[in-house]
Amino acid sequence: MSQFTTEWLSLREPLDIKSHNQNVLRNCVDTFKNHETISICDLGSGTGASVRAISPLLPKQQCWTLVDHDAKNLSAAKYILADWADSTQMTSNGISIRRSEIDIEVKFLLSDLATETSPWPPKTDLVIASALFDLTSNSWISKIINKLSERKLSLLAVLNFDGRMKANPSHVLDERMFESFRVHQKRDKGFGAAAGPNAVSVLEDTLQGYGYKVTSGNSPWRMNSESRPLMNETLRGIAAAVTDTEMLKKSEVKNWLDKRIAQTESLIIGHRDIFARPKEQ
Repeated sequence: MSQFTTEWLSLREPLDIKSHNQNVLRNCVDTFKNHETISICDLGSGTGASVRAISPLLPKQQCWTLVDHDAKNLSAAKYILADWADSTQMTSNGISIRRSEIDIEVKFLLSDLATETSPWPPKTDLVIASALFDLTSNSWISKIINKLSERKLSLLAVLNFDGRMKANPSHVLDERMFESFRVHQKRDKGFGAAAGPNAVSVLEDTLQGYGYKVTSGNSPWRMNSESRPLMNETLRGIAAAVTDTEMLKKSEVKNWLDKRIAQTESLIIGHRDIFARPKEQ
């Protein structure tokens, strides 16, 4: 499974939160608004950004299980969440935190999702994944949705890359660079050939095939001078991926990146958010 550093996760977190599709979030929140408690499993949780972004919208008694294959991310999550909380108490397998009027029990599970498609605890109500499904394969998506369906669990999958990319001002190599990046996104990221930009349509079709009611909406990253560090790191990441494909000459990639770092005023990376619930809910 792909590695994401705590530094990269920290850099992208503010824009991730800003980019969430509000209609999709509202459908998720409305589904659980009459619950006194809720149990959530966060797949590929990183440093716990989804707890910080979504917990204020959910019932005031919450239990989160953060699942990640990187022990460093889980360790960082514990300390970042403790710093974010108003009060914190360490437990035998995690932490209990209070933020405003919300009580949150957080557990940490080290697990490789490439081989474990249903790591959630028995009493889970909602499964969350952020920027995950475009890294996974069509067959993995089918397996996890089958597991969700067996348990009648809802799914909130946010920030799934959808292939749309636009930079301003334009550069003569933009389309070749962006197409090469989309090709790279379909390479194996540890789950088999990745769904990449097709992940959203695969998710929607598969969920509907299992009888889920699906709400989806755009959640693009819109970067500009105010998000310059993230924009520059994103451009470097695109260039590195394209270099790996060997679809463009290294000199072309370098020329594009140098001009992009120096001249880019805005960069849009397309994503879509999805909330799916069993129709009987």
